Amino acid sequence: MEAHHRLQSPEATIVDWAERLPPQSRVLDVAAGGGRHALWLATRGHQVTAIDRDTQALRAALLKADKSLDVRILETDLEAEPWPVEGELFDAVVVVNYLHRELLPALFAAVAPSGHLLYETFAVGNERFGRPRNPDYLLRDSELLTAAPPHFEILEFAQSAVGEPPTAIRQKMLAKRAL
Repeated sequence: MEAHHRLQSPEATIVDWAERLPPQSRVLDVAAGGGRHALWLATRGHQVTAIDRDTQALRAALLKADKSLDVRILETDLEAEPWPVEGELFDAVVVVNYLHRELLPALFAAVAPSGHLLYETFAVGNERFGRPRNPDYLLRDSELLTAAPPHFEILEFAQSAVGEPPTAIRQKMLAKRAL
């Protein structure tokens, strides 16, 4: 099983930010991997759509989980196939440890009015600590801020080293779409 498919605890940032979501929100988990965020959000009563190019680990984790969880799984290669939820709107779009710059407009467009984008991934400088090292997969300084359309309010933003001693450089942003 690949490392990104091992079910782990959700990112603390996502747990914190998810407190802002109304009950039974429609949530899109992009590049969901093994489902750590999708399943965690579903256990809190949200309706989750999880997208990944390899959904085997997510499907297995869902089978082991509570059968009443509301998780729709879409298997698609986000970098080679059309955006699989074109025209759908979500109360929250969650992206963790994934960057495909060409998708940024689609991610923002998928957020419903008054909805949130919760995004956290690696940034430039991470190459000193490990993977990813390729600049194609590292956010540039304040890149999420500059990518946000004007009808989004930035509620939280940070770009910093994480861990003690530092183990990564991460950029994270919580943004809310205007009505």
